[in-house]
Amino acid sequence: AQRILTLIIIRNVFEQQICVLEIKIQRFTNFLNCNNISQYYKFTVLSSNICFFPSGMPSVLDWTDDDFSMCFGVNHLGHFLLTNLLLPRLKESSPSRVITLTCSSYKYQKLDFQDLNYNLFPFFTYCRSKLANIYFTQELAHMMEGKGITAYAKRLLCGFLFRILVQVVMFMFFVSCEAGAQTVVYCAVSDEVLPHNGGYFTDCRRAHLRAFARDSGVAKKLWEASERLVKLA
Repeated sequence: AQRILTLIIIRNVFEQQICVLEIKIQRFTNFLNCNNISQYYKFTVLSSNICFFPSGMPSVLDWTDDDFSMCFGVNHLGHFLLTNLLLPRLKESSPSRVITLTCSSYKYQKLDFQDLNYNLFPFFTYCRSKLANIYFTQELAHMMEGKGITAYAKRLLCGFLFRILVQVVMFMFFVSCEAGAQTVVYCAVSDEVLPHNGGYFTDCRRAHLRAFARDSGVAKKLWEASERLVKLA
């Protein structure tokens, strides 16, 4: 069976301790441990991404334990819930930053609010989940403006295609882990990103988004729908 997990790495700045929390993100009840951890650790950066083991992207039949399509449930709803649970601690530790890893494949799909749980073609499902990451970042930035939390979306250079590309092509087009992490680190520590709250970044600079991905009305609507789906509203 697949394991879908996220890692939270938290540094206690007072006791010089590192805590690594592994969450199996396909079940929302697994997030309850976050509240316990956040009581004891101060952290100022939350970077959200997921790891799929062992087979990479989920298949068309994959569903979370909460009956959401695996891509939408894990890529968007899981980290939506995680971030909201950690917001109080992020506010206390401000100035804080939330960095969400998305993908350039967002441009190939648009959200259908009549069927957010769409799960027919894996690539389309994946694209929609990555678009949701961008809307989430923008609405989070808007809601947290003036509250000590900023948010940024970082474009990944990898994605769904790695399942059908051979190793030679991967070697030609994919970047190393060290190179891929540079923009995440940049968004986490650089003061240059501060004027671009809610921005979309790649290669350590702000990148252009398609017009439909900058729709604040859709971002707000998705936030409200997500709150209902994860039972925060």
